[in-house]
Amino acid sequence: MHAWLCTNPTGVDALTWTELPTPTPKAGEVLVEIKAASLNFPDLLIVQNKYQMKPPLPFVPGSEYAGVVRAVGEGVTHLQPGQNVACLSGTGGFGTHTIAPAALCMPLPAGFPHVDAAAFIMIYATSHHALVDRAQLKAGETVLVLGAAGGVGTAAIQIAKTMGAKVIAAASTDEKCALCTSLGADATINYAREDLREALKRLTEGKGPDVIYDPVGGDFAEPAFRSIAWRGRYLVVGFASGPIPALPLNLALLKGASIVGVFWGEFSRREPKANAAMMMELAQWYAQGKIKPVIDRTMPMAELPAAFARMGSRSVQGKLVLVN
Repeated sequence: MHAWLCTNPTGVDALTWTELPTPTPKAGEVLVEIKAASLNFPDLLIVQNKYQMKPPLPFVPGSEYAGVVRAVGEGVTHLQPGQNVACLSGTGGFGTHTIAPAALCMPLPAGFPHVDAAAFIMIYATSHHALVDRAQLKAGETVLVLGAAGGVGTAAIQIAKTMGAKVIAAASTDEKCALCTSLGADATINYAREDLREALKRLTEGKGPDVIYDPVGGDFAEPAFRSIAWRGRYLVVGFASGPIPALPLNLALLKGASIVGVFWGEFSRREPKANAAMMMELAQWYAQGKIKPVIDRTMPMAELPAAFARMGSRSVQGKLVLVN
């Protein structure tokens, strides 16, 4: 097998495409032949030693992938060789094979392509947990999605529309805004050339959005929060722009608003039954055509550095997927 090995987490340039022995699964594990793996923002942070999870060295990055089970370890009864699965295990995905915890593998129904499956779990689980569980979104409410053309942003648009909400999608280019419209967004804001607060005031007739979905952080967090509706919920999803904003708490007081943290990974660990039910619902929505990952492009697994460079340029729409 081959994999991108990180021996020193100083950045993407330190990764090397390395031949390694193909491992044998232990109890509770499976060997997966990887067909596709998607890029997520934590995959960049982890090779820069900036992510909260710091795996022991050396390690193979790649948090999310899909492929075929080739061998199962002792005690694994719900998976078998030849079965198609998707997995989000935190590491191991950027290679030709990996050992995965069997409990983290999602069996794929017939007709679920590996490329879609590799781009599915993180963005839809995060967005469903955020909007359904944490925000308690109701039909007819208005959702503002920041960074709306990215992976979690495109998932949030689709889930909010499935739940009957009105969606305002904010993105940095007209091209990205057009993508959001194609996914069902009711209105868009190009915040590179429009004043975010003025646009929100106009689009909501002064009321403001009921829910703000923010995976970006940075400079747009405060103007968005200042625009929130009475009893609004501000979802803290991530900080893709880099800076972590500091929000004036008097704004929460004045609007009766909630600042709500979204940490799907911890939710899945602490509440596995609720997470399993959520994933089942998401799989049903995919089968019904209500949600489908937006794939920016596929690239060969051997071109991981170029894929990281494209992600870093902020030009990716949806998810970028590496294939073997």
